[in-house]
Amino acid sequence: MEKLGVEVLSVSVDSVFVHKIWEQEELSKMVEGGIPFPMVSDGGGKLGKMYGVYDEASGVNIRGRFLVDPDGVIQAMEVLTPPVGRNINETIRQIQAYQLVRETGGNEVCPAEWTPGKPTLKPGPDLVGKVWQEWKP
Repeated sequence: MEKLGVEVLSVSVDSVFVHKIWEQEELSKMVEGGIPFPMVSDGGGKLGKMYGVYDEASGVNIRGRFLVDPDGVIQAMEVLTPPVGRNINETIRQIQAYQLVRETGGNEVCPAEWTPGKPTLKPGPDLVGKVWQEWKP
């Protein structure tokens, strides 16, 4: 994610000691070189509560992904239960789209399934009712 200029943090209610064992016994066997970003301990679920993913009954944070812009504003979020994994390619696509929108000051927006190099839309009165002419998936 360094190439994208973003910071990634993994947060769970587990202690730093549990994170260390999980990294050594599991992640290091699945990801060459181990997990490439910091794991943060959220004992008591304070961060999870702030982001609405803390499950009081079980005392854990459910899986969530939050894209927070440089101003601290959540631009996107996804919350998943454990049976379904996440898609890093979609996360990267969304980061690139939000970065482009920010760079253009909102003068360009990214339609569904947009990827870098594909056409963007220019929002405004001239686009209303004509998106179908501009955007061809």
